[in-house]
Amino acid sequence: MRTASKLISIAHPTLHLSHPTPNTLIWNTLIKAPPTSSPLSIYLRMRFHAVHPDFYTFPFLLQSFTSPSELHSGQQVHAHILLFGFFANDFVHTSLINMYSCCGNLRFAQQVFDEMLHPDIPSWNSIMNANLKLCCIENARVLFEKMPMRNVVSWSCMINGYVKCGGYREALGLFREMQALEGDSVKPNEFTMSSVLSACGGLGALEHGKWAHAYIGKCGMVVDAVLGTSIIDMYVKCGSVERARCVFDELGARKDVMAWSAMMSGLAMHGHSKECLALFSEMQMHEVSPNAVTFLGVLCACVHGGLVNEGRDYFERMGSEFGITPQIQHYGCLVDLYARAGLIAEAWKIVKSMPMKPDVLVWGALLSGSRMHQDIKTCELSLKELIELEPNNSGAHVLLSNVYAKTGRWEDVRHVRNLMEAKGIKKLPGCSTVEVGGILHEFMVADESHPETRQIYLMLEEIMKRLKMEGYVGDTKEVLLDLDEEGKELALAFHSEKLAIAFSFIKTKPGTPIHIVKNLRICSDCHIVIKMISKIFNREIVVRDCNRFHHCKDGINPCVIAFTTLAAGISLPDLVASKIVAECQTSAASAIANISCSYLKYLKKYLKNHKSVQESRLDSSCEL
Repeated sequence: MRTASKLISIAHPTLHLSHPTPNTLIWNTLIKAPPTSSPLSIYLRMRFHAVHPDFYTFPFLLQSFTSPSELHSGQQVHAHILLFGFFANDFVHTSLINMYSCCGNLRFAQQVFDEMLHPDIPSWNSIMNANLKLCCIENARVLFEKMPMRNVVSWSCMINGYVKCGGYREALGLFREMQALEGDSVKPNEFTMSSVLSACGGLGALEHGKWAHAYIGKCGMVVDAVLGTSIIDMYVKCGSVERARCVFDELGARKDVMAWSAMMSGLAMHGHSKECLALFSEMQMHEVSPNAVTFLGVLCACVHGGLVNEGRDYFERMGSEFGITPQIQHYGCLVDLYARAGLIAEAWKIVKSMPMKPDVLVWGALLSGSRMHQDIKTCELSLKELIELEPNNSGAHVLLSNVYAKTGRWEDVRHVRNLMEAKGIKKLPGCSTVEVGGILHEFMVADESHPETRQIYLMLEEIMKRLKMEGYVGDTKEVLLDLDEEGKELALAFHSEKLAIAFSFIKTKPGTPIHIVKNLRICSDCHIVIKMISKIFNREIVVRDCNRFHHCKDGINPCVIAFTTLAAGISLPDLVASKIVAECQTSAASAIANISCSYLKYLKKYLKNHKSVQESRLDSSCEL
């Protein structure tokens, strides 16, 4: 610790105090003040002046150690605590647990807790939170159950822990337990509700989310910028961007940069690219400075809207106009933007010139675009990089297998599958969740576990019969298995989202919107099926997959138009886009399966009068 004394600046106020021997209170104030210098160096200067610390000194000092690199310094301070005899103090104990937790050493945190004779509630909360930070969710739950008493912090911490570790159902279940105790001693606060809203958003459970929003109002909680942002985020993830916008507008002058960023990210996720960029301009008019998260939402909007030039401009403005250094996520968006537009060479330039090493998301973005444009060489290179970064990533292995399957290289497919089996890597199964009557129902591919399985499959059969009468033909190229055509059609029929839709038909009234959450990316055949269902059965269907939202209403899906245009490398005026939608809406039901081709007919007509793009570029643009 002696070397750390060099950290203090010659201009630091502790060297120029008018009082010859400042007391402990003054030193404590300097240690806990906003860090103009290292709190540790101030403590060392305090000891240099022979001033003894008290039981407030060490908790203030321990708060400054927040990363694994500072563990050694934290241990040295721990030794000073023992030296000065403050170890029996509960406040100091709790601060030590928090310090070891922040420095990533759960074993030392647990050891400190175990040495306490009578730990108080803050100490229990601290050790539980230490486990939750490392996603040791089972250990945290055991501690939670052992607690002799629990306060609102205990419940909120455990609920939030479940959310952070992806246990959304468990979080909502625990909140229901908390509610059963309400009125005795525990009442949810704003932090609790923020975690509950995140759980609802994670599940895409709109009815649960609406109830939580109403509960906040019933309890008289003030919807400030933080809680308002949580509500906006929940509605966006549950597929109701309109409700999110209402909450955003109601915040009025309370909106901070995070509220603006959440709304922009939501618009981007739902494919409302122009609205997102317009909101960014509005934010600037209100003199709210954007941050890195804001630009991430803006760049995502450019990706989903195929706005290549705009995306490039916003990326450049980050540094030149706003002084924000692009992070790896921003580079990933730029790679995604170029790759989806077919500018694979430009995407490669970004990957090679990035100031940091490309991660899984960057290689995944390059892979996504190269697959869309059937650049097999880039696909293979991207996938090999992905597998090198994450050797046990099932998705990367499956995608490599799929690339080989699409080109008929079945020997290579079998080799990849055998490799997966040898490594013990299992493919993540497709899973779709739908909320009906406030209850979440989960379906796997070809699922037979639901108690109403027979009725679901009968309903699905009726739906598919109706679709075939209207001209539906299964897109068997999506079945990447070495099967005959009949086998491929059968494999397509029982995708999890189709089962979820059939169940919703049984349980809801005609015309009721359907919201589905899928853990994997939706295939093009399900895309076509959902469009046709929305037209024939007059249903609005919203599907959230691992990439974005897909809105289908009256047989129209805006992302089909966006991506077909993007694949052709075209940016059309809004007037032309509206004409395309109008033509699609008046198409016969039998042509819905080929709606993108109907769109291309109009597009080619448009291009004859506008020589900006050669028609030959449209030859391979019918694919989603």
